[in-house]
Amino acid sequence: MAEAKRTKSMQKKSNLKVGLIGNPNTGKSTLFNSLTGARQHVGNWPGKTVEKKEGSFKHGSYEINLIDLPGSYSLTSYTEEEIVTSAFIFDENPDVIVQIVDAQNLERNLFMTIQLIELGAPLILAVNMIDTAEKKGIEINLGMISTLLGIPVMPIGAKTKHGVDKLLDTIVSQSKRLGKSQMKLKYGTEVDEELSKIKDFLKTNGYKSSNMEWTTIKLLEGDLRVEQDMTREPYYLQLKSLVEKSVSHLETVFEKNIHTILTRTRYGFIKGLGKDTIKYSENHDQSLSDKIDNFLTNKFLGIPIFLGVAWLMFQATFKVSTPIMGLIERMFAYIGSQSLSILEKIGASTWTQSLVVDGIIGGVGGILVFVPIIGILFIIMAILEDSGYMARVAYLMDKFMHRLGLHGKAFIPLIIGFGCNVPGIMATRTLETKRDRLLTILVNPFMSCGARLPVYALFAGAFFGANQGWVIFSMYILGIIIAIIAALVLRIFLVKKLSSPFVIELPPYRWPAFRGIMIHTWEKVWIFIKKAGTLILAFSIIIWLMASLPVGVEYGSQDSFAGTLGETIAPIFEPLGFGNWQSGMALTFGFVAKEVVVSTFGTLYGVSDVSSAEGVTSLSTSLHNDFTPLSAYSFMVFVLLYIPCMAVLAVIKRETNSWRWPIFVATYTTAVAWVIAFIVYQGGLLLGFN
Repeated sequence: MAEAKRTKSMQKKSNLKVGLIGNPNTGKSTLFNSLTGARQHVGNWPGKTVEKKEGSFKHGSYEINLIDLPGSYSLTSYTEEEIVTSAFIFDENPDVIVQIVDAQNLERNLFMTIQLIELGAPLILAVNMIDTAEKKGIEINLGMISTLLGIPVMPIGAKTKHGVDKLLDTIVSQSKRLGKSQMKLKYGTEVDEELSKIKDFLKTNGYKSSNMEWTTIKLLEGDLRVEQDMTREPYYLQLKSLVEKSVSHLETVFEKNIHTILTRTRYGFIKGLGKDTIKYSENHDQSLSDKIDNFLTNKFLGIPIFLGVAWLMFQATFKVSTPIMGLIERMFAYIGSQSLSILEKIGASTWTQSLVVDGIIGGVGGILVFVPIIGILFIIMAILEDSGYMARVAYLMDKFMHRLGLHGKAFIPLIIGFGCNVPGIMATRTLETKRDRLLTILVNPFMSCGARLPVYALFAGAFFGANQGWVIFSMYILGIIIAIIAALVLRIFLVKKLSSPFVIELPPYRWPAFRGIMIHTWEKVWIFIKKAGTLILAFSIIIWLMASLPVGVEYGSQDSFAGTLGETIAPIFEPLGFGNWQSGMALTFGFVAKEVVVSTFGTLYGVSDVSSAEGVTSLSTSLHNDFTPLSAYSFMVFVLLYIPCMAVLAVIKRETNSWRWPIFVATYTTAVAWVIAFIVYQGGLLLGFN
């Protein structure tokens, strides 16, 4: 009896169900016919007019049942062919899916490959007509494609049967252990946020799926099959409304329909993969996009071009924003003087006058004056990103950083860190190993986030005049250099070996959508303004209280609580060139949020004499009492590198599930900041810069 069961089990294991899929004219039917011969039958799929072809053959001890799936270009369920294919993969649980692709048109064929990987299919990629592609000057690195996609990739000749036996051996050997590829396509912050909303809604309502990512993408895409499945759920109408809102938001931002948005991302990924794995001979015809890439991603010219673009970006930012900032500064000076006049007329106490003018107007106004510079910088960055250029920068820097020891995939979280370190650290989840994630988390705080920009703008404008663009540009470059050095040092202790390479998406070049750029910019600027109206306002009042107490002391004097605290920690910064107590206070409160550094100076320096309307003075002018250009630059370097804000430390704790690493980050970044600022200041003195 036991022997009979064992025999039955072995017989069951020796039968394999294999789906054959591909675009039209890739050689799929040729391979199917050559393998199955006369042992095939043709009918229709249940309830469909689409032809169903099945055949069987033996390979070794295995009986393989081969299903020739309808030829199509994608898996979005609009046509019957596409519905049949996705239903087969979902409902019939095949042991293996073999996709036939044409080596001569590999990038076009890989569009379906990406969808199959997202679907979670047990996939093997069979690359047909390799010999024909080579004759046309196309060289394909199949091993690299396999590594990047996380699936087996086999060369075959459907007509000549070249490589078919090896393909069948791979089908048999992989059939029982072929799992989902670990490659996960990122659609960008905007799309990923909307996908997360849909996914969270489904999880909250108890929906269970073997592939939640695929389900949410298909809902966003308007897939007919997935939508039909969802109509059975009691929360369908709520889900439909949520999806419609997400689609409307994305189409408004990108000024494209949702299918174009998702398709561009997929083809961007494919183009990046092709850049790494496909080489064309000199006589091979290239598209205009490829010709531009040959220039912008050139291994000798690419990085200098990027540095030139970045320099121009900062120069343009300050040329345009400086007059606007001057108007806002004068506006707040006027508001301060008028507020003071009104308060005096109504007999408000000196404390009330000081609270309004020094605390609120001086603190919040001191930070809002930088709205133009932040807005203009984000507009330029959005243009570079939407045009497709920033993806090329990522491609360039990936190779550069990989040679220096940072994992190539780590560049994406680091780039995100230029906007804010919090999402940059969260983006490390895309890295495969804990060591790679930890290494990237530990160096991400050196990426100069948008919150530091007001500090740079304040000091660069006050001390460096026409060269302020150069100075701020140097902060960003210094942050990258320190991150690279830190990674090289930390890697000795944390990461002995790098993981596999990855693909950077290279979307097609296009004119940025004006409306989308404005929406992106406004969202970021509005976050900054809200922070000024809440967090910064609150701490401006706290700082004002510390500068006003105990009762009877001169506002902002060394006898106040603020002065006492500042004087206590000032000696730490004396060797760095900014031993004044106001700097110590500003850096202490900068732990809350880096923008608070500016509002602290605004509160402490904002008004020199609250008894007269002429008492409102320019913050940048006041800084000249305590800083020289050299010490100002040293201060900027310290702000760039020292302890990240409390939100960053909180997310490090959450991502590492330990207090050890946020404490380590707080300690080592501050130590690095002190050492580098010391070198800058003391080295500058030795060189005669003062």
